[in-house]
Amino acid sequence: MDSSKDSYLRNDEEAVVDRGGTRSILKTHFEKEDLEGHRTLFIGVHVPLGGRKSHRRHRHRGHKHRKRDRERDSGLEDGRESPPFDTPSQRVQFILGTEDDDEEHIPHDLFTELDEICWREGEDAEWRETARWLKFEEDVEDGGERWSKPYVATLSLHSLFELRSCILNGTVLLDMRANSIEEIADMILDQQVGSGQLSEDVRHRVHEALLKQHHHQNQKKLSNRIPIVRSFADIGKKQSEPHSMDKNGQIVSPQSAPACIENKNDVSRENSTVDFSKVDLHFMKKIPPGAEASNILVGELEFLDRAVVAFVRLSPAVLLTGLAEVPIPTRFLFVLLGPLGKGQQYHEIGRSIATLMTDEVFHDVAYKAKDRNDLVSGIDEFLDQVTVLPPGEWDPTIRIEPPKNVPSQEKRKIPGVPNGTAAHGDAEQPGGHSGPELQRTGKFFGGLILDIKRKAPFFWSDFRDALSLQCLASFLFLYCACMSPVITFGGLLGEATEGRISAIESLFGASMTGIAYSLFGGQPLTILGSTGPVLVFEKILFKFCKEYGLSYLSLRASIGLWTAILCIILVATDASSLVCYITRFTEEAFASLICIIFIYEALEKLFHLSETYPINMHNDLDLLTKYSCNCVEPEHPSNKTLRYWQDYNISASDVPWGNLTVSECKKFHGEFVGRACGHHGPYVPDVLFWSVILFFSTVTLSSTLKQFKTSRYFPTKVRSVVSDFAVFLTILSMVLIDYAIGIPSPKLQVPNAFKPTRDDRGWFISPLGPNPWWTVIAAVIPALLCTILIFMDQQITAVIINRKEHKLKKGCGYHLDLLMVAVMLGVCSIMGLPWFVAATVLSISHVNSLKLESECSAPGEQPKFLGIREQRVTGLMIFVLMGSSVFLTSILKFIPMPVLYGVFLYMGASSLKGIQLFDRIKLFWMPAKHQPDFIYLRHVPLRKVHLFTIIQLSCLVLLWIIKVSRAAIVFPMMVLALVFVRKLMDFFFTKRELSWLDDLMPESKKKKLEDAEKEEEQSMLAMEEEGTVQLPLEGHYRDDPSVINISDEMAKTAVWKTLLISSENAKDKESSFPSKS
Repeated sequence: MDSSKDSYLRNDEEAVVDRGGTRSILKTHFEKEDLEGHRTLFIGVHVPLGGRKSHRRHRHRGHKHRKRDRERDSGLEDGRESPPFDTPSQRVQFILGTEDDDEEHIPHDLFTELDEICWREGEDAEWRETARWLKFEEDVEDGGERWSKPYVATLSLHSLFELRSCILNGTVLLDMRANSIEEIADMILDQQVGSGQLSEDVRHRVHEALLKQHHHQNQKKLSNRIPIVRSFADIGKKQSEPHSMDKNGQIVSPQSAPACIENKNDVSRENSTVDFSKVDLHFMKKIPPGAEASNILVGELEFLDRAVVAFVRLSPAVLLTGLAEVPIPTRFLFVLLGPLGKGQQYHEIGRSIATLMTDEVFHDVAYKAKDRNDLVSGIDEFLDQVTVLPPGEWDPTIRIEPPKNVPSQEKRKIPGVPNGTAAHGDAEQPGGHSGPELQRTGKFFGGLILDIKRKAPFFWSDFRDALSLQCLASFLFLYCACMSPVITFGGLLGEATEGRISAIESLFGASMTGIAYSLFGGQPLTILGSTGPVLVFEKILFKFCKEYGLSYLSLRASIGLWTAILCIILVATDASSLVCYITRFTEEAFASLICIIFIYEALEKLFHLSETYPINMHNDLDLLTKYSCNCVEPEHPSNKTLRYWQDYNISASDVPWGNLTVSECKKFHGEFVGRACGHHGPYVPDVLFWSVILFFSTVTLSSTLKQFKTSRYFPTKVRSVVSDFAVFLTILSMVLIDYAIGIPSPKLQVPNAFKPTRDDRGWFISPLGPNPWWTVIAAVIPALLCTILIFMDQQITAVIINRKEHKLKKGCGYHLDLLMVAVMLGVCSIMGLPWFVAATVLSISHVNSLKLESECSAPGEQPKFLGIREQRVTGLMIFVLMGSSVFLTSILKFIPMPVLYGVFLYMGASSLKGIQLFDRIKLFWMPAKHQPDFIYLRHVPLRKVHLFTIIQLSCLVLLWIIKVSRAAIVFPMMVLALVFVRKLMDFFFTKRELSWLDDLMPESKKKKLEDAEKEEEQSMLAMEEEGTVQLPLEGHYRDDPSVINISDEMAKTAVWKTLLISSENAKDKESSFPSKS
């Protein structure tokens, strides 16, 4: 019975033996059932479903058709039909498209280890680990004491050809069932002897060599001979076996041999537990759960005169303790033992198969292969994809650093479509915000109901998922970051409204609104804050009320209630679905402006400190003893001063002006006279310079500690914690340094009593109050402007947070967000508190502080971005503590304001990262050869990229001018105008160009889908009229000279012919063994 039939009969009993050299690798064999039931069909045009299968093979008549039938019949072997001209890529795609019923052929992550047999005078031979692969190659350096840095493996084409010859002519044992290395070695050697590839005389010696002890780099030489008492750290690890090791196989120990065995260095058949004193537990953490091992054994043996080659796949995987560096089950073994003099050649072949096992595509082929032809096709497909470096322009000894981003290999796994593109290649990905969250339902509150249904299942997990040190770091950082702008905004509002709404109202309003939003909002990652346009609106409204004798707080309450009602109407009518018109063009312009404003205001506040703490310039150091600053009675008191004296019954002649302190002098409206006096009192030495030092030290230290995660110092856990707590550690350090130095820098001022700023107002405001009744109705007019302001500020920030790049898994809720903002806006209006909406920079900083990266990354591999830690606790705790800040005045008064200004600058600068606009701005000053490999530069002409950037930059400048001018109240309207500017760009750019530079508008997407549907219908009609279907499996690739079969072309090369001749000579030499014996 032939081998392919044996594979089905003996699958549960022993390995499938594939005899090399008996079947052509250029004739691919597939089961008829596999072809008919396969989930992927390689075709030339779109095929309508159903009813036409039976006509495909019988439409063409004549000599060519009959000749093809004869070729097909001649290709039948073991009941499997071979498509005559298929390429290795097609076969690989076919293999990867098969779905196995058993779990044994499901690919796992692989750890690959290369061991070479080592002979030393006076010592027994042993296998020594020389290299390992998890993702990239690591070599044991020549000294044998350390691992090299991970690097991209560079292979010689000749060694890949030799590896292909080894697989083609060596022993291939698939789905072998074995429980020890002895059984594996016996089955390999039995097959080698049975096929005439190995003499019986040397079988025992090869068997002994395969069972030699394995020495790994992390083991000390002495520990292999003398038992050492386990350390205290190891004692606790006795029962800490990884969960994956007993999942697929038995625990077999080749190194813990009983004392009765004669050769202590050989491998034992006995089972035992894993000795964790010899395991590198630090490296073990980098191996993904469920990973399996691939062991490569190569070396020279003096008694061999031809190579012993075997490729083994175990089923199930078995833990062969001591064989691999880490205690995980072994799935694959590759053995290459040969005569002396070819050690470097064998080493390169071992590196080649190890590198292939780390290749994403060949790795899957190795798991699913049914015979050696599948493996050879996997090698050929790999060769078809490799990049060749010219020998005269590259030094192979140079190690290539691992790339930051590895390109996707999906195109290699999925067959091409008729236009030559892959199904999941560089196809244009739908951008923007076209998810179900923004689809108009057509029902009253339909979008809100869907948002609640979408978010409700995750409500409790939003609290459980916050059990992380990262959330604590995010909370501490953002609490400090949110406190200062809220208090500052309250102070500015107090100045503008003569204390009717001030710092305490701002704290209370921010706390109450933030708590409600964090608990019930649709996207709790959004942080609410105060905005500039709201402050401008408050100033205009207060000035209007003062001129016309109206009650400011009552009219404001009416406007706020109307705004809340209008926002709720927008929620009821699914108006948030209009967010889909906000593309990257608008988002980036808005986000860039807010980030720039944060940076500008931070520097501006630092500069304004020079007014309060001026520099005493042009001093004569010799006259310092004569410098003084005294408080004296004002010579020409102002009306304000006279009124103050009269109100408090102060007589200027009775005041001891010369003995007053600085604060008392200011209280009594005295004047400062002397060469040591500034504008507002005596010069305070060093305060301004110390503030500048604190400011820039905060920015530098925050940035340095945040990047500490990618540094080379300290363990990974320490670096991760330092990076998470970067801003909080910076603030804490600056506070301690400032306290130790003792220079009186300006500090954070927090209200110390929970009561309204003015005694003539309470916590509840009547919407009518002393105002005429018609003001309640007239308030709807300014409320319309406020509604646009609130809607645009809230939804643009929500769009930025909900971008697909953040990989959010719990969905978003635009309608629910707007409802919560509207309800709390109404509550704040009734209570006379400031209005709060989504704060862009604070929200982006919140998201950035909660980024999740893969903890288990291979050496040299960049951690993968997994998404955001979505939860409600950080936002909730920020605003709970903010509301409690009145009772924390004794602590908060130590925080210097320059430190908080530095945090603002850091947040603004860090939020600019990832904004494509600034990447494109840099291109103006870059020569083409130095430009980064951005994806849009591959598909869009550079002049069009510059034109797009100029338009976006012009809009940004216009927004800036409006934002800082008196017309800031219309700022939301100008943001809305950006949507129309983006719409006009459809006339200057093609849809394809905009799809790379920006997101497509909804109408553009619709038209694009309609065009695609029309093209598909036309192709279907044309196919039905013609009645033919061209299958690549039928060999039509030969008609296209641009398409080659790598296997056919390889067979024509002189290198391959030389390898075949060498292989045949070795076989002839082997056949002489029986006659000699």
